[in-house]
Amino acid sequence: MLGLMQSQNLSIASLIDFAEKHHADTEIISRRVEGDIHRSDWATIAKRSRQVANAIDGWKVAQGERIATLAWNGYRHLEIYFGVSGSGRVLHTLNPRLHPEQIAWIVNHAEDHVLCFDMTFLPIVQNIHVHCPTVKHWVALCDADKLPADTGIPNLVSYESWIQSQPPTYAWPDLDENTASCMCYTSGTTGNPKAALYSHRSTLLHAYACALPDVMCLSARDSVLPVVPMFHVNAWGIPYSAAMVGCKLVFPGAALDGKSVYELLESEQVTLAAGVPTVWQMLLGHLKAGNLRFNHLKRTVIGGSACPPAMIQAFNDDYNVEVLHAWGMTELSPLGTLCTLKNKHLALPQDEQMKIRLKQGRAIYGIDFKIVDDQGVEQPHDGKAYGDLLVKGPWVVREYYKQEGGSPLVDGWFPTGDVATVDPEGFMQITDRSKDVIKSGGEWISSIDVENIAMAHPEVAMAACIGMAHPKWDERPIVVVVKRPDTALAREDLLKFYEGKIAKWQIPDDVVFVDAIPLGATGKMLKTRLREQLADYKLPA
Repeated sequence: MLGLMQSQNLSIASLIDFAEKHHADTEIISRRVEGDIHRSDWATIAKRSRQVANAIDGWKVAQGERIATLAWNGYRHLEIYFGVSGSGRVLHTLNPRLHPEQIAWIVNHAEDHVLCFDMTFLPIVQNIHVHCPTVKHWVALCDADKLPADTGIPNLVSYESWIQSQPPTYAWPDLDENTASCMCYTSGTTGNPKAALYSHRSTLLHAYACALPDVMCLSARDSVLPVVPMFHVNAWGIPYSAAMVGCKLVFPGAALDGKSVYELLESEQVTLAAGVPTVWQMLLGHLKAGNLRFNHLKRTVIGGSACPPAMIQAFNDDYNVEVLHAWGMTELSPLGTLCTLKNKHLALPQDEQMKIRLKQGRAIYGIDFKIVDDQGVEQPHDGKAYGDLLVKGPWVVREYYKQEGGSPLVDGWFPTGDVATVDPEGFMQITDRSKDVIKSGGEWISSIDVENIAMAHPEVAMAACIGMAHPKWDERPIVVVVKRPDTALAREDLLKFYEGKIAKWQIPDDVVFVDAIPLGATGKMLKTRLREQLADYKLPA
């Protein structure tokens, strides 16, 4: 027997229609690349999204064709989000931090038909356009009078002139909810990037989960600043969840320094912000230097890489801001877990609560996970056993676009490449990437634990732990450190700092000071490149 309920496809267009109908005057704020602050609202975003859809129709772009963006977080990018996917095309967000050759490779692999870009990235487009034969139309996200006269890019139009003559009405197609909606390529730290191809259904389910009270707890009462870029896994799904609940959105554009982010947080009364640790490090540095406070910020979602305990404690103890530690991947749309306390934990002492907050959190409904050993045997959730983390769920990839690399699944589970433990309460903690695990004398050392201790030292700006070959112990850890400006941290001082905080045999054998640690396109430390840079390094005798 079937249920007798109405059947309606889950669609991204329904989100913008809902936001327009029920939250029309809620503001959308953007710091533009032009430097000014632009003010819009959900009603205007909805109208202009429909104009985008009409403009795409005018170019006779077929449904399913890919339309790429090379853009910062802003209102025009948001309009393209809904106009492209809502009309049945596939939104393809490009990461501008990649090398131009890699961007061109991705454009060609995706067979993008249209590419929309912020003027910041005009030099990139001028570099790659001759190598991207599938792109028939180039759109500069600017006013008509801001378009340079001679760019050398064929068929280049300004965004505003492209959509201004289009009608503000549009009949969104009734798409099967499994229709592709958007795509995002992995960072490609090993081999060529691979694309996760999301559907309308997976995107809507993910948006529901993102807004849940035990996840980001989004509501119409919030003012949300996503520092996490819209070109990386759809800004963790926040644009879709924001439309779903009708909250205010504040977009920082290209200005991600501590001063610029702080000014927006205060002027727009932001209650929730989301981003990677490297950005929050700059923000905390700005606050400390200026003896500043937060007047509105209540919580921040931190993910992308493990958040150092010192950062969580600084937000909590110094600024009364709750850190929501999160974990996810491009292949998970991206949310997998988020750390919020259960009711039973609220009566615990602060130091006990902090031990929980340092973990990446509990599974969100829709995500199932397990940890397995090298033989694939499932390990207990006792907080001690560790293993490779596998996941499955309705917003987890089944395979990559164009079946690159074949099926990634193992008996229906997606192998994340992370090593983790899970405690009896279901809280998961990433202990390492499988390729970064350090085995010394048959014992396992967590590079993340070593890094977190270094990051707690007041004179350390950034730290990366890697294993180096050792004739007796196979591998020994060293910590690579960037000092804070105007400090004189010595090797011996930092090694002494480890005493009593970690087992003696887990203390690094050496400290290597560098000017900078290489970062990937999403702000993660590139340990593969760091190992290449230290190829000639020899451990102390």
